[in-house]
Amino acid sequence: MANEKTLVLIKPDGLSKSLTGNILTRLSEAKLEIIGAKMVCVSRELAESHYESLKDEPFFNDVIQYIQGKQHIRRKVMALVYYGENAISKVRELAGATNPEEANPVSIRGQYGRITTKGVYENVIHASDAPETAEREIKLWFTPDEIIIDIFPSEVKTFEVTKPMWK
Repeated sequence: MANEKTLVLIKPDGLSKSLTGNILTRLSEAKLEIIGAKMVCVSRELAESHYESLKDEPFFNDVIQYIQGKQHIRRKVMALVYYGENAISKVRELAGATNPEEANPVSIRGQYGRITTKGVYENVIHASDAPETAEREIKLWFTPDEIIIDIFPSEVKTFEVTKPMWK
C-alpha cells in the first residue's frame, strides 16, 4: 500500500485534560511520521469549513462551539499531519469509534472521551476517514510551508500582507 497522509486534531477537551502526551504516545504505536504540527485557535470560519458536512444537523452549532473550545479553558486545538503506510486506518483504529460509548475501551476515545449532558461527543481527537477527506482537511488546517514534505502540488504566490512580528 502507498503512503497516506491524515489530519489529526487533539481537540480542546483533550488539551484541557492534559491528555496531549498520552494521545501522542498512543499514536506513536502506528509507527507513522509527523510531518506537520501546530497549535491553532480555531476561528468560526475554520470550524464551519471543517464540519461543512454537518451543517444541516441540529447539533451543528454545538459541534462548532466544541471545536472552538468554548466549553473549555483551552480554546485551542493541536493540529498534526501524520504520514506513512496505511496512515488513515492505523490512526482511526487507535482513535476508536466517534461515539465514545461505542469505542473500544482501549482506544483513545474509549479511554478519554465522553458524551455531555447536551449530547455532544467530547471525543478528544479527530482523525480523517478517507484519502479525499484527509486532503481537504489538511489543506484547510495547513499551508504547504507548514508541512515538511511536499504531499500535494503547490505553487508560490506573492501577497502583500501585514502581520505581527517580534519586536
